[in-house]
Amino acid sequence: MMKRHLIIIGGGLLQVPLIKTAIDMELVPIVFDMSDNALGMQLASIKKVQISTRDIEGCVRESRKLARKLSIHGVITAATDASRTVAAIASALGLLGIRFADAEACSNKILMRRRLRKHKIPIPDFTSVWSLQELRAEADKLNFPLVLKPAENMGSRGVIKINRRQDINAAFRHTKKYSSTGEMILEEFMIGAELSIDALCFQGEVIFTGIADRLIVGEPYFIELGHNMPSAQTKEVIAEAKAIMKSAIDALNINTGAAKGDLKITPTGIQIGEVASRLSGGFMSSHTYPLHSGNNLLKAAIQISLGKKPKLSDEGLDEEYSFSSKPIAIERSIVCAPGRIVKLRGEESMTKCDGIDSVYITRKEGDIMPQLTSNVDKVGHIIAYSHNLLTAELAVKKAMSYLELEVDESYGIDWPDVKLEARQKFSDQVCWVCKVCDGMNCASGVPGMGGVGNMESFRDNSRAIAEIQIMPRYIRNDIKVDSSIELFGRRFDFPIMAAPMTGMITNMNSALSEYEIASILLKSCRESGTIAFLGDGASPNTYLTIIEALSNMDGFGILICKPRTEKTAIAHRFQLAREAGAVAVGMDIDAISFKTMQLKRQATVARNQLELKEIRELTPLPFILKGIMSVEDAMAAIEIGADAIVVSNHGGRVLDNMPGTARVLAEIVEAVGSKIIVLADGGVRSGQDAFKFLSLGAKAVLVGRPVVIAAVGGGLRAVKNMFLNYAEDFRASMNLCGTSSLSELDSKYLRIKKINKNKKSL
Repeated sequence: MMKRHLIIIGGGLLQVPLIKTAIDMELVPIVFDMSDNALGMQLASIKKVQISTRDIEGCVRESRKLARKLSIHGVITAATDASRTVAAIASALGLLGIRFADAEACSNKILMRRRLRKHKIPIPDFTSVWSLQELRAEADKLNFPLVLKPAENMGSRGVIKINRRQDINAAFRHTKKYSSTGEMILEEFMIGAELSIDALCFQGEVIFTGIADRLIVGEPYFIELGHNMPSAQTKEVIAEAKAIMKSAIDALNINTGAAKGDLKITPTGIQIGEVASRLSGGFMSSHTYPLHSGNNLLKAAIQISLGKKPKLSDEGLDEEYSFSSKPIAIERSIVCAPGRIVKLRGEESMTKCDGIDSVYITRKEGDIMPQLTSNVDKVGHIIAYSHNLLTAELAVKKAMSYLELEVDESYGIDWPDVKLEARQKFSDQVCWVCKVCDGMNCASGVPGMGGVGNMESFRDNSRAIAEIQIMPRYIRNDIKVDSSIELFGRRFDFPIMAAPMTGMITNMNSALSEYEIASILLKSCRESGTIAFLGDGASPNTYLTIIEALSNMDGFGILICKPRTEKTAIAHRFQLAREAGAVAVGMDIDAISFKTMQLKRQATVARNQLELKEIRELTPLPFILKGIMSVEDAMAAIEIGADAIVVSNHGGRVLDNMPGTARVLAEIVEAVGSKIIVLADGGVRSGQDAFKFLSLGAKAVLVGRPVVIAAVGGGLRAVKNMFLNYAEDFRASMNLCGTSSLSELDSKYLRIKKINKNKKSL
């Protein structure tokens, strides 16, 4: 008996049931997929062709090669966006299928919408856009809220809701990266519940099979958390949905094969969201429909591809089908917070629960999960069934209780998105979140995130660091790097810490509250293996909020206070910090003429050694003086009994035309020797920058603006990720230079670039 061969486009998880069904029908599947590791490519009794399913010409070429040797009886796909590939192969080999032009109209949302509009089928108003300029112009012609989508993609990738005009830039960036052709569709948002419909088309007849309620969440994205089969909508709604879907199928000329539609039940009637010339994914056609109906929809679709009339039970064709007493079947997605999966167990116990048909865990320990913005990046899926929806949902809940899922949220950060979010929250007047935070294109001065004057001090921090190069050592023994440091009686994993950053209302457009920024810095640093410095703020009562955040983190932080005239005010802050359990306290002595202090009418004063000694004696905690820029002040700090100094020009925020801190650090370290702990800040933007500072003699460095940008744009996760990235970069620098501990860092690993009169590197 001659073997019959069926080309199946796609070999992923959702195509496996299709492949297995073909094998059960005594066909020989020929599976096309780009990945040889795809689940479907690993099945026995198949032939495989390793090629991208999007490579239409290549797939046609390979199909013709196969047809010279084998008898090819059909071509099919399910749950992929490869309808054009199927149509092209069918045309090339003389197999049953729809025209390529019709498959293209079902794959490109612009072409699909134009066809539907031409046939007066209800759809939202829409337009095609290619650029940000077009998007801005076309958005004004439509009614908000809007939805932006790639013209070609599936699984909700790149789909985003635009609630207001201010969201356009972020939406454009999100959608553009998922747009394979660059073309996007902008349409008015459809309010209402969503239906998913499967249908079979053969010789002019449309057979409606599964109709499910989709569960969509996650604005501004559109995440399907699952679906219920059958739909719980009324008979009247179902009838209207079928009629509109039938009209759409006719308009798109899907006369052979399968059709899948997503429809919205809006206040003004049902509208078409999307129609594709294939069976649905999301485990609907392959799992929930067969569980509910007892019919193998995949088998029927294969029969059509072979030119045979599909065989479904009479009940499957009954108009009352969706309201029958057959079981309810549901799919629920398993999702997690973005980050690195550190623990993922329990699949076997979940599968054994009553009412659970199957559990698919699609991720593994060690995987990095991005922020969930589509239906692609999920941990897994649960398929359950029962005679009522509540019992099916309880079965899922029971199964989920056996899932052991832990995620380290410090991984999986999309930094362009973080920066874009921060830029929008800051507004154009506060911070542009430049590619390089060096003060060259700063949006604001003080108040704001910038520096004073022409921002020369701010800029020279970055210039001074950039003039220093790292000189690695390769010919030496292998080492094991230890970047840990003991400071103020505590041990930290690496010597990079958060600088004190306050003034969210005054300086940062209220992008976060004072409590939020303090809590994020404290917690992110502690969880990353380092510590955060906090400021008491220019506003007179900000310190109370800071102390509250410090208390809620068991005091794991360091409080730096302004040089207020009233000694009692400083004493009060020190006492509260001690009661909260603070690791250390200090004063930024360079803020004696700080502009925001003047705006808040907070009196400050410079103090001599005797007066500073009295301040130091206000607390038994380790005491830090921040804002040291000269050998004289550093030596004076030793005399007054300070435990540490921070070499800092306050980020260029107190005086213009000061040198970058990297220019004065070595001189200060040489002068003080081991008599006092020397920390430093000013322009640190990487672990390599930190390596330079420590090689110049600092014991640790503080990072300011980048930490706030991360906190505003991505919260706790982003700050943790930033510190861990800095730490990794720092350790890599240590390893390349052959330094196994911080005590080995030395200026011999540095080279100062020579600068000519035009300030160009020689």
